[in-house]
Amino acid sequence: MTRVKEFNLPDLGEGLTEGEILKWLVGVGDVIALNQPIVEVETAKAAVEIPAKWAGKVTRIFHDEGTMVEVGQPIIAIDTDPGAGDLPETPDVPAPSAASLAAVEVAGDGPVEPGMIGGPAPGGRTAVLVGYGPRTTAAKRRPRSAAAPAPVQEPAAVPREPAPQPPAPPAAPPAVAPRAGAGVLAKPPVRKLARDLGVDLTGIDGTGPGGSITRDDVLTAQSAPAAAPRAVVAPRRPGEREERIPVKGVRKLTAENMVASAFTAPHVTEFLTVDVTRSMKALERLKAHRDWRDVRVSPLLMVAKAALLGLRRYPMVNSTWAGDEIVVKHYVNLGIAAATQRGLIVPNIKDAQDLTTRELADAMSALVGTAREGKTPPADMAGGTFTITSVGVFGVDTGTPILPPGEAAILCFGAVREQPWVHKGKVKVRQVTTLGLSFDHRIIDGELGSKFLRDVGAFLDDPEAALLAWG
Repeated sequence: MTRVKEFNLPDLGEGLTEGEILKWLVGVGDVIALNQPIVEVETAKAAVEIPAKWAGKVTRIFHDEGTMVEVGQPIIAIDTDPGAGDLPETPDVPAPSAASLAAVEVAGDGPVEPGMIGGPAPGGRTAVLVGYGPRTTAAKRRPRSAAAPAPVQEPAAVPREPAPQPPAPPAAPPAVAPRAGAGVLAKPPVRKLARDLGVDLTGIDGTGPGGSITRDDVLTAQSAPAAAPRAVVAPRRPGEREERIPVKGVRKLTAENMVASAFTAPHVTEFLTVDVTRSMKALERLKAHRDWRDVRVSPLLMVAKAALLGLRRYPMVNSTWAGDEIVVKHYVNLGIAAATQRGLIVPNIKDAQDLTTRELADAMSALVGTAREGKTPPADMAGGTFTITSVGVFGVDTGTPILPPGEAAILCFGAVREQPWVHKGKVKVRQVTTLGLSFDHRIIDGELGSKFLRDVGAFLDDPEAALLAWG
């Protein structure tokens, strides 16, 4: 059995056929452990870290960062027995060193423990994502020279100058500068966040262990006013009037889905303005409760609870069009639209109808936190049945959202504002919001859509009474 094995880009599930190399977490010469994350790959649905299938020494990286790679193509080669000595050189392979990979074995040449990398996972899929195996040790990097290539020895009998001079230290960085922040201590996700936000890591004092830079450090630096103008990461060339941004990853998939949905399902949108003062007061009482003091609670929780009760009363809203039939689903995979650095994604909470209010709050917090970190797995974005999008966080009153493919309705939650409102025969200042419900008119007619939206609004107007009446 050969020592050097090629690790192909695995099938990340959900029918994805390619991915973009975002970030290499190891380099040639690194000694890595089994299941250690080695590369961050962006698919059309999420950014995921792929762990190593074998322990050993990295001998070759086949693709640079930013390269699109098809599933099944080799991405890295690993010497699984680096202690056995140098690999023999092979002149047929166009590689300049002993790491020329004379013999290569394709991944998958032996039985693998179920649940580990390459082994069967629940549902018959191959386990390839982070979390399917323990991360035992950190990567060990070999010493690297501060200057670039090793010096070439020259004959001492032929001096280049009349008097030998000691080598002078470089007065400036080399012509080919390293990547921004290469000399600072920060984890790959933090570096990616800094790159996306245009933050220079070299100007940040880390507050993490050992002086490492944390996510909060990057966000603070990005939001704090700078004393001097910050250097632009990609300056616009003089006279440049246009910028071309490649459409790929999440943005490409979102565009395809929205076009397919908009021109397939006949959309109808209805609006309802609601006095949510009682809901906001109920939230404040909930936050003060001893069992909820460590829970992140927002108005979106009340909207989600109202929608789940409405879907229980009108199950046809939680359905999908299947050509010759309508599939009514008696489970709710509740999608929450989340804006991330990579674009809009809609992860969903599986079987949300079975959760208590506290469990729903915890699930929503975990979902949004994972999405903002860019770690949402593709499985969490598949199988949604009903979606809520909150535009109120951006100060927008409402909107006419487009249906996610396969869903019959989507609810838009606008900003909560203090407005004059007639309450008990008098004009008072109340907290008011506007809901927008878009639905597939092939499944949901005006009566059904109106009743569902009305009941969601009734819950938000008086949640205690609605829970007593419907719960």
